[in-house]
Amino acid sequence: MPHQTIADLLLARAGDGHPGLLTRDRSWTWGEVVEESAARASWARELRTEGPFHIGVLLDNEPEYLFWLGAAALAGAAVVGINPTRRGAELEREVRHTDCQVIVTDRAGAALLDGLDIGVDPGRFLVLDTPAYTAGLAAHTGRPPAAPDVAATTRMLLLLTSGTTGASKAAICSQGRLAALGAANSAKYDITREDVCYCPMPLFHGNALMALWAPALTAGSTIALTRKFSASGFLPDVRRFGATYFTYVGKAIGYILARPGTADDADNRLTHAFGTEASPEDATRFLERFGCRLIEGYGSSEGAGMLKRVADAPAGALGRPARDGVRIVNPTTRLTCPPAELDSYGRVLNPEEAIGEIVDTEGAARFEGYYDNEAANAERVRHGWYWTGDLGYVDGAGYFYFAGRSGDWIRVDGENISALLTERILRRHPGVVAAGVFGVPDPRSGDQVMAAVEIAGGTRFEDLDLPGFLEGQQDLGTKGAPRFVRVSHALPTTGSNKLRKKEMQLEGWRTGDTVYRWAGRGRPAYTPMTDDDKAALRGEFLANGRGRFLP
Repeated sequence: MPHQTIADLLLARAGDGHPGLLTRDRSWTWGEVVEESAARASWARELRTEGPFHIGVLLDNEPEYLFWLGAAALAGAAVVGINPTRRGAELEREVRHTDCQVIVTDRAGAALLDGLDIGVDPGRFLVLDTPAYTAGLAAHTGRPPAAPDVAATTRMLLLLTSGTTGASKAAICSQGRLAALGAANSAKYDITREDVCYCPMPLFHGNALMALWAPALTAGSTIALTRKFSASGFLPDVRRFGATYFTYVGKAIGYILARPGTADDADNRLTHAFGTEASPEDATRFLERFGCRLIEGYGSSEGAGMLKRVADAPAGALGRPARDGVRIVNPTTRLTCPPAELDSYGRVLNPEEAIGEIVDTEGAARFEGYYDNEAANAERVRHGWYWTGDLGYVDGAGYFYFAGRSGDWIRVDGENISALLTERILRRHPGVVAAGVFGVPDPRSGDQVMAAVEIAGGTRFEDLDLPGFLEGQQDLGTKGAPRFVRVSHALPTTGSNKLRKKEMQLEGWRTGDTVYRWAGRGRPAYTPMTDDDKAALRGEFLANGRGRFLP
């Protein structure tokens, strides 16, 4: 029988001499990882007070983070992964909301929290790079591992959502759900005892925990850790560790591919990787260059495991439903959407009928909720169904496709335009490192398409020849070309390297970055917007009584 809790999985690794954790400086066997976790679990139990047993961890990817994950599991506590890219009021709000009893951090993290009203006394900060931490840890080293009162329902994680579409929420994940995901994903992504799993994704993110740490713990494979993702350091790390597997988000893949290629890029042990939001073209380029297959999946911190992989699935397909209750429905009628009619380029010809929200009619019981946020829970669970907030469609053979988040459809001249399709097309351009597409209001009616593109330093927008590139994309519809293009060498991102599309959408063309506009008809022709141009556009909104729609 598979282990029912993360604590069980850890205890099964006690005494295991197989390498469990590698850094650039040293290594630990799995047995040593359990010992380190047990010492911190003893310390955590000693510090426990009344109320939710929540331990905030504000660290980059370093061994202490993994040891405290293990400690929480053995002590029956939940880790609150605090995003180190947050600042000020946003950071204060997230930490205070999660009711932490203890904060594990370093001097840099403690400085970020200094002066914030987070509901935790500084005396209950465990600061790694201090003598007090060293002494406290020494006092608990050698304690036997124990997991008192730990069950499958014991809370293990509070995962703060990335906030790309609004204020963060703390998704709950129990030990039982994480252990089940470890078992399922180790099989799904072919993670074995012999794999070395390289973790460039931040450990406060569900991707790193659910698709790498828990599966590696289940399989007893080796985890390789560096403090932060680095495009220039990626291949040297892969070679240093002998990595065979890693996890990603699409923007990180774009950064890696933007690095100059060499003839020996494929000289590595990588075989496969799992992640989201890499374009099919990037996946092809990555395989050709590094010999590594990217496995695109669908899931979230709240509800993973809804779709199953199919080996011979069409390009771009996410797979088939893992159970009968997973469907694509019209959010208003709750009726199942008909199959999509696709043209030769894979564009959906009947989007009004075929595109709907991905739901799990049996998933309400599986959703463990958001911590202390009944309004958000009610948004996810309606009519006894679990609503993902994601859009999708299904083809005639039953394969599911991702069609974007609920805000990724843009109403242009009475037609629905897919922001995701335009985004994927822009990311084909070899000079585009990352791209986000969203709707901004039109001064008269509906929306217009706006893109934000990140280009490498030393590259000019004019070097892209974007009009010529767009003309050559046969799957780009007549309404899909962006009317506004924001150009940057560093677009705003979350701590997990996802673009802050909601933030960029709210700024629209008022951003401090240079924005190019195509105002006419026919072939796209982009000119940089001046302050006078922006003032004139604002005047159009006001003249048409649409001032309330200004970005």
